[in-house]
Amino acid sequence: MRTEYEQYMTEENKPPLPPFTKETAAQKVRMAENGWNSRDPERVSLVYTPDSFWRNRAEFVHGRQEIIAFLRRKWAKELDYRLIKEVWAYTDNRIAVRFAYEWHDDAGNWFRSYGNENWEFAPNGQMQRRFASINDLPIKEADRKYHWPLGPRPENHPGLSDSGL
Repeated sequence: MRTEYEQYMTEENKPPLPPFTKETAAQKVRMAENGWNSRDPERVSLVYTPDSFWRNRAEFVHGRQEIIAFLRRKWAKELDYRLIKEVWAYTDNRIAVRFAYEWHDDAGNWFRSYGNENWEFAPNGQMQRRFASINDLPIKEADRKYHWPLGPRPENHPGLSDSGL
């Protein structure tokens, strides 16, 4: 018997579907955060349309295979990655998100990366366009704010606004 998550990942429709409300936009953003915190490129790629288009910093990515390759490179470099996302605005089939994530490189240097994303969704709820602008801030390990075990952020962990970010 498949779990609810396995069922969701094999379906073409990815609820909540547009047009978004305040509640469904927040749900979609938390689901995206949880997916990215899995650090599983294949899993993450399934919520994007097969022909999805991204701009991530100065890199342009087209389709799921390039998304998978991009995420493999990203998480091979950005170790102990932990992410929090928050809705900034939403309308119809679009959501604007702000986020911050913490990670370290293979030399042990820690960073907090801040950014904004603009998302556009197909009618089936898969993301078809993603535009991300990101800045990396070197931090001391003692200044980290994200200490939960790798994987999804615990429900009781503060979000961005509650963390002063």
